Amino acid sequence: MDKKELWKKCADFHGHECGGLTIGYQAARYAVKLLELVSPKDEEVVCISENDACGVDAIQVILGCSVGKGNLLFHMTGKQAFSFYNRTTGKSVRLVLRERPAGMTREESFQYLQSKEPEELFDVKETKIPLPEKARIFDSVICEKCHERTGSNWIRLVNGKEYCIDCCREYDRFHV
Repeated sequence: MDKKELWKKCADFHGHECGGLTIGYQAARYAVKLLELVSPKDEEVVCISENDACGVDAIQVILGCSVGKGNLLFHMTGKQAFSFYNRTTGKSVRLVLRERPAGMTREESFQYLQSKEPEELFDVKETKIPLPEKARIFDSVICEKCHERTGSNWIRLVNGKEYCIDCCREYDRFHV
């Protein structure tokens, strides 16, 4: 698929064109190149995004990463930074968006991001976070307080009863 078609597919998924979507589009394209990805399969590629902004939609479209499959994770730092992992080869890379020229309007910023190659936009760094394990499937448990079903790993024991996180009051001696 050529760049124009790929961009259109991303914009259609996201709902509009914007600078934020362009950041994810460029990061995903760069990850394909750096990790030597060819038609990524299922959970082969993992992305840890440090933000929950527009660019994540392009990463989903281009790399097939999704929260539901467990290969799109968030490590919220508020940075325009993305760590990509290739489970097959073991390669990984963290891409951090470089500063743009100051004083640009939104439209100028969009045009700037669109006009550059990914190599011009991102610093390539080593990943900080080890490759996460594949997503697990947990048994379901019914909370004994609200009676809603939740994954067993989110259950807390309170006086011998199984409570979900919402029903379990955190223990904190400083805030009663």
